[in-house]
Amino acid sequence: MRTHSNQEEMNNSNLTQDTQIADLLCLHDSRFVRGMLIVAGFLALILGALGAVLPVLPTTPFIILAAYCFARSSERFHKKLLTNQFAGPIIHEWCQYRSIKLKVKRWVYLLMTLSFGSSILLVPELWHQIMLISIGAILAIFIWRIPVREQ
Repeated sequence: MRTHSNQEEMNNSNLTQDTQIADLLCLHDSRFVRGMLIVAGFLALILGALGAVLPVLPTTPFIILAAYCFARSSERFHKKLLTNQFAGPIIHEWCQYRSIKLKVKRWVYLLMTLSFGSSILLVPELWHQIMLISIGAILAIFIWRIPVREQ
């Protein structure tokens, strides 16, 4: 009896997830535009993956941009992105709440401070340091503007 209940819960969860994916999907009418959006989606996805490793690039905005591009261009790629174990939760959180958790925002500021601070100390040229400070300040302002939710 217990496994039957668990199976029903899983089926309902999959149905809900498929419904959410279908709600976000709105393919563009033009094949040319869809092709351009697929290219833009993959570029955003690559930049998002690089942002997970490089301190200067943010990950989340590029993943959300890729989701938007795929939602307008390809049902297959859109579904793959939303069901991905790393990108999927980011997109679902943003679509549902349009905000990030306070704990996440604090981690972002900490990691930004560590990565930009160490980079500023390591580069010898003054103009490089000024550039990094400027980029860090712009990124901090961008993150500061994102709404926060408690839970």
